[in-house]
Amino acid sequence: MTVEVELDILRDKFRELVTGNEKISDELINMIIQRKRSLEVDFHDILMFDKTLADLVIERPKQVLPEADKVVREIVEEKDPETARQLKRFYFRVRNPPLAVPLRKLRSEYIGRLIKIEGIVTRQTPPKHFLYKALYRCTQCGYEIELMQELERHVEPPAKCPRCGASKSFTLVTELSQYIDWQKVIIQERPEDLPPGQLPRSIEAVLLDDLVDTVKPGDIVALSGIVDLTLSELKKGRPPIVTSYVQGVHVETMNKELVEEITKEDEQKILEISRRPDVRELIVRSIAPSIYGYEEVKEAVACLLFGGNEIVYPDGVRVRGDINILLIGDPGTAKSQLLKFVAKIAPRAVYTTGKGSSAAGLTAAVVRDKLTGEFYLEAGALVLADKGVAVIDEIDKMDAKDRVALHEAMEQNTVSISKAGIVATLNARAAVLAAANPAFGRYLPNRTVAENLDLPVSLLSRFDLIFVIRDEPREEFDSAVAGHILDLHSGKTPEAFRDVLRPDFLRKYIMYARRYVRPLLSEEAKERIKAFYLEMRRRYQGPGTAIAITARQLEALIRLTTAEAKMRLSPIATAEDAERAIRLYLAFLKSVGIDIESGAIDIDAIITGVPASRREAYIKVVELLKKMEEAEKGPVKIDKLKAEAEKLGIPPAEVQRIVDLLIRNGEAYTPRPGYIKRVT
Repeated sequence: MTVEVELDILRDKFRELVTGNEKISDELINMIIQRKRSLEVDFHDILMFDKTLADLVIERPKQVLPEADKVVREIVEEKDPETARQLKRFYFRVRNPPLAVPLRKLRSEYIGRLIKIEGIVTRQTPPKHFLYKALYRCTQCGYEIELMQELERHVEPPAKCPRCGASKSFTLVTELSQYIDWQKVIIQERPEDLPPGQLPRSIEAVLLDDLVDTVKPGDIVALSGIVDLTLSELKKGRPPIVTSYVQGVHVETMNKELVEEITKEDEQKILEISRRPDVRELIVRSIAPSIYGYEEVKEAVACLLFGGNEIVYPDGVRVRGDINILLIGDPGTAKSQLLKFVAKIAPRAVYTTGKGSSAAGLTAAVVRDKLTGEFYLEAGALVLADKGVAVIDEIDKMDAKDRVALHEAMEQNTVSISKAGIVATLNARAAVLAAANPAFGRYLPNRTVAENLDLPVSLLSRFDLIFVIRDEPREEFDSAVAGHILDLHSGKTPEAFRDVLRPDFLRKYIMYARRYVRPLLSEEAKERIKAFYLEMRRRYQGPGTAIAITARQLEALIRLTTAEAKMRLSPIATAEDAERAIRLYLAFLKSVGIDIESGAIDIDAIITGVPASRREAYIKVVELLKKMEEAEKGPVKIDKLKAEAEKLGIPPAEVQRIVDLLIRNGEAYTPRPGYIKRVT
């Protein structure tokens, strides 16, 4: 059967398929009821009906599918003429064609064929109007002609009018021509599909009519479409450049957490593992087993991978379920190795470094479309990591102006853009695992975490857990580490690898837990968390004393508790889960939340960078600086500030520490060497 000659037979075949297949017929009725334009048909149903027809759909979709569209419209007209009159256009959309082609293997052999590609949407143009049926009228005699337009080529009217013979007399009648919505998206390879050391490949896809705005940057999509070509403008003396694109036939957003298939055998094994009494210890051992020790850090990382529960309150306020963790480590403490393991094991992860990231690269960039000259959004790392993990190494090396972009993403899980006339809010529901190096080379225990890091406290306070990994000589530990590393290099299987989950299975276990398990707090767990919270709050004795915990940390405790329950695939978070979460939280507090002068637990050391013991001095110096600025009518000499502060009993070293903190937090700056001025 040839397409050119037997179109009537072809339409009859499609009519028989649509009306004779109960599933497709029901889908058509639902389409009419919901007033949709698209009839979605699985390719397998076409194949089971008629193999020849299925082959034509794959090999000649540009000729075959328009005939199927006509059949759908005819049937809708018969069943509901009013809907057919109002909606006008209908589509026969084929999903799951057998030609599933990886983006980097898209070759010329697929031109003109119906294929399926999978990837992540990185860019999206604003919707445009495509003139698909142009009505031209002769200005001399009124003769009219309708021309169907092609996506990448404008079809011109005849040079002469067939009726009166007038030359170049046709003009476009815009109000009687027909238009459909049109949009371009860029689909890029998923990070987990990239071969080692390769840059991701991407392709342009065109979406028409009701497919417009069905996806957005950051979505993982499966697109069925026709591979087509576009010819660049010809330049004298240069060969024409032909580029390929995909004309979308069907598009669906894939589950962001479950892009890998979990078989029945996998599910059975997952449930079997979850019943082990030591399942949490097993999971913690399976996190980067090549790195010796760091059990508390690994358990915290496991909590990050499993995640807590996202909560939406009755008033619409949304509380994130993702857990953010910062690792501060001396050189050579395997921070980067741990981060790379997480990037590999997380169901969805984007790895980036502080030095190589800009604010636009982290959130979203506004780029200009080369065809129309208009601006549109391109998703950044945090948006691409939506429903996954954003891994940021050397976050302290990031420029201060770029770090600001992290604030909203980490607390609200959104990215707001207002550039070049585009105002948009994108989802960035990603857990952030970051690593930083101490500002002085090694972590100094006699300084606060804010002083040890070249990071503002506004960013530090958004991490649920912060761990300091210090490299201190300890004979027993050093001996164990040396033995572990030597075993790895001598071909032996170290003890740490003997009872662990394989990375690919651990990924599936995490995906299963994130998708199917949403633990609720038991009464015992609620009581334990409440008792701990109140106990820590009671330590506050009034102004000038340390505050050990705030409501923000209470929410972090709840996230950790539910993550601990997810590791067991338990629908209920128990008191034991709460105890483990409290243990991790106390480890974090003892690591960085200590007032180094009083020895008391003080969350303000992280939240404000100023522990209680220094708060009074901090307030005095800030007030003194304000008065001196007013007197000087400009910047104040730092040495003069120290001299005046010393009269108030504040040592020069403490003043310098406060000055450094003000500058680091963006509350003051140095207009010239040796001077300071507040930001007002």
